[in-house]
Amino acid sequence: MSVTLRKRKNLDGTTSLLLDIYYNDGEKGVRVREFLKHLKLSKPSNLLDRESNKKKLQQAEEIAIARAAELEANNYGMITDIGKKTLITTWMQSYVDTYKKADKRNMSGALQRFKDFLKEENKERLTFANITPLLIEDFIEFLEHKSSGEGASSYYNRFKKMLKHAYRKKLMRENILDQVERKVKGKAKKKDILTIDELKTLNATPIESDEVRKAFLFCCVTGLRWIDVKPLTWECVNMQNKQMVITQKKTGEEVTIPLNETAIQLIGKKRKPKEPVFNLPTANGANKTLKAWVKRAQIEKKITWHNARHSFGTNLIYNDVDVLTASKLLGHTTLKHTQRYVDAAEEMKQKATNKLNLNI
Repeated sequence: MSVTLRKRKNLDGTTSLLLDIYYNDGEKGVRVREFLKHLKLSKPSNLLDRESNKKKLQQAEEIAIARAAELEANNYGMITDIGKKTLITTWMQSYVDTYKKADKRNMSGALQRFKDFLKEENKERLTFANITPLLIEDFIEFLEHKSSGEGASSYYNRFKKMLKHAYRKKLMRENILDQVERKVKGKAKKKDILTIDELKTLNATPIESDEVRKAFLFCCVTGLRWIDVKPLTWECVNMQNKQMVITQKKTGEEVTIPLNETAIQLIGKKRKPKEPVFNLPTANGANKTLKAWVKRAQIEKKITWHNARHSFGTNLIYNDVDVLTASKLLGHTTLKHTQRYVDAAEEMKQKATNKLNLNI
């Protein structure tokens, strides 16, 4: 088993860093490469560039040591001395770099919060041997102070996921999370939803990008997330049966979604199977266009792309679709996730009823 840090010159003068990893998988030798994309060395033109490259190279060397420790502990079923000396943030960075799931951005955010916390505590060189339950509880307090709504809970859950993985890789003798007594506080922020009337108002309001208009309204009547509508291709759509079948990026669950007449009008005439249904910009670009569109429609709500899914779920319940059916259409694995839409729909019904109050 070996982990070697290598350099690769690029045509633009920069240098990519990668780990050349060789290990035994049973009786077979396996070689893989891991590119450290966040540590690309710039073409040095001044002292600042050289200092920056020096720090990046040092961090890459630390990551190589962390990966070697993980592989050694995993191969021999023991807690290695190298593992005890490994910087936690260095190992976590290596974990995030090779993470393949849809919430990678959130995982990276959790790591950045932990780095910020350690910097504030002057413990940036923290190793697995020195992490304590009390320190983790202090980190929870830090998250609660810095985050709002479900943010603290979301980041902490991903932090726990990394620590549990380190424990499974035998970089710690025990799962230290079992000794953490403090729970993360913070309730979900109430998210704005768009009513049917507001969706009609939006549709009648001018927008810079018709593709953004069609895709957003499509999400409002199908419940698709941004990460599902952006790569959506025509092979997922069955116009004859008026439905589409997708595998949700977030959960991996396959969901069959009926298409109503509005959805069919929005997607238009079917094209080649591999062609995208919508030609969309980046997530930031789409949300920027969406924000301006909502403001132009004089809708005083904070709306991002994900509010389309919340609007779909809430409008289903508000219009008397039963919870189980709504849950299936949203692709939820449990009814617990659907309950938020039930609560929002009940609040909408209460507001509607209050309009009938008589001054008597």
